[in-house]
Amino acid sequence: MKRATTIFFILLFVLINAAAQPKREVRAAWLATAYGLDWPRTRANSPDKMRKQQADLLTILDKLKAANFNTVLFQTRSRDDVFYYSKIEPMNQYLTDKIAGDPGYDPLAFVVSECHKRGMECYAWVVAIPLGSKRHVTSLGKRSALFHTSGICTAYKTEYFLNPAKPNTKIYLMDLCREMTENYDIDGIVFDYLRYPEYCGNRFPDGADYKKYGNGRSILEWRRDNITEIVRYLYNGIKAIKPWVKVCTCPVGKYRDTSRYTSHGWNAFYTVCQDPEKWMREGIQDQIFPMMYFRGDNFYPFALDWYEQSNGRHIVPALGTYFLLPQEGNWSFDDIMRQINFIRTNKLAGESHFRLEFLMKNTKGIYDGLANDKYLYPALQPPTTWLDSIAPTAPYDLKIKHEEDNITLTWKPARDNDPRNAPMYVIYASDTYPVDTTKPGNIIAQRVSGTTYIYMPIESWKTKNYFAVTAIDRYGNEGKAAQEKM
Repeated sequence: MKRATTIFFILLFVLINAAAQPKREVRAAWLATAYGLDWPRTRANSPDKMRKQQADLLTILDKLKAANFNTVLFQTRSRDDVFYYSKIEPMNQYLTDKIAGDPGYDPLAFVVSECHKRGMECYAWVVAIPLGSKRHVTSLGKRSALFHTSGICTAYKTEYFLNPAKPNTKIYLMDLCREMTENYDIDGIVFDYLRYPEYCGNRFPDGADYKKYGNGRSILEWRRDNITEIVRYLYNGIKAIKPWVKVCTCPVGKYRDTSRYTSHGWNAFYTVCQDPEKWMREGIQDQIFPMMYFRGDNFYPFALDWYEQSNGRHIVPALGTYFLLPQEGNWSFDDIMRQINFIRTNKLAGESHFRLEFLMKNTKGIYDGLANDKYLYPALQPPTTWLDSIAPTAPYDLKIKHEEDNITLTWKPARDNDPRNAPMYVIYASDTYPVDTTKPGNIIAQRVSGTTYIYMPIESWKTKNYFAVTAIDRYGNEGKAAQEKM
């Protein structure tokens, strides 16, 4: 590691009572759809149950919005099945209790639209390599990748996997990503299990492929190169369609051993043949969500290591919020709070919580602690300046009209004419003039489309007196503010 990471250094920061809330920060929740873990709990096999299924999802999104989350990681591909209308893979059976059943609406289109209405981004969370148990794959019949692709699937232990060594594997995954990227207004794609099975050694059945394609490399090096080639192909393919869509991966939580701390044999580089440091150095990742379900010396130095390897890309640790459960790890509320403090103090891009159920159930007060303290104010997304660093022009002619129970803001749009990157707007309010747009506490709305906003304060005595509006693009670049003329 480039900076000394002693126990004293770590404790100096994690024992801080409160780290200042940044204006820009990823605050994400992993919404697991596999087996209906987080959603759906209702099966849409009738119009009434379809509406109930949608209402359940809206309740989730409303609660995340109320706690100032700004990102939903929606599990869009589970194991060889999906949560959208696909021409390639079947709809997941947990939507309707029927394989390839039609729930009567498109879940991905629905969740993306509803996230955007609430000022939140929505990523498609894609499980990449595993296809599921042999029983599951067989149940899909000809709809499974095993039956409608040519030789890219392989059996290992009790499951089927896409074989990363096969050149057509990356093409198959890109076909799925093309559907999601072209047909849906997603903000990102985050790949899960884009790796080999852990500790598979010589047991994974790719010996013939290694003999054919190895070219003198060790088998671990060759496997890492296979995964990197898939990452590269997917990144370039997605960017060719919509360059603002963030391409991300959630690797194993420790990259490799650091100079002072061991990974205890569980790391991305050796255990599952992922090389995220190379991906970031090459510029074929926008964000990394390392699965850091650890505490203490297994968390802090490795979080810093990810940051130091990032090449300026966003590091968003996935926190083990589920470990708050007594039967999982019985972590304390303060364990998560200290990790958030550490992330902020050391300038990582934010954090994500695995998984949503424990936020919704307020396990050990985690939801309240975020809503009333750590996420008290809204946060904008960190900008992806390596993709585009040009801020949109400012809106102008901001007008304020006071009504009996609301305040209506209107303005003239920013003068940017790129239809693929049309700016949205951030609304600020304050009791002082001019409105300070550097303070997150002054943000009252984001991702506003159009040129009108109606401000309806919850308590009339908390009504703000002054307003400002900025334009922000799909890359997170924010322009100068239009202030109310006094």
